[in-house]
Amino acid sequence: MSTLRASVSAGESGPVITLSGETDLTTVAELSELVTTQLSGGTLQLTVDASGLSFADSASVRVLVLGAMTLRKSGGSLVLPQPQRALARMLEIMGADQMVTIQGQAESYSGSSSCASTTPVWTRSAADDHSVRRRPD
Repeated sequence: MSTLRASVSAGESGPVITLSGETDLTTVAELSELVTTQLSGGTLQLTVDASGLSFADSASVRVLVLGAMTLRKSGGSLVLPQPQRALARMLEIMGADQMVTIQGQAESYSGSSSCASTTPVWTRSAADDHSVRRRPD
């Protein structure tokens, strides 16, 4: 079951979006809306704390990169503090680490999140997701 939990708070340099759980094609529209909403207020720095994400697909990374590109056009930046290794590696492979400011790296996903005590802005489960299975080669 795929669940994404998100919260938004005010940070020292601008809004902070805290994500935990998993983000994929079933939640990318909500993630995009969340990022776009934070950018619409003239934000120059957006921090996305994805250290609690156990999974993020390429569509989710695309949302972050588009947000970073929007911020760069106005002299701002998107900061990703301590992302999980897999997410940091995906950003590097895609060349997106040139657009997103990565600060440190989480050691491993522990299942707990810094936003566990906050009220999620939205939550989605994958109860209606369709699985695709590959045939053995």
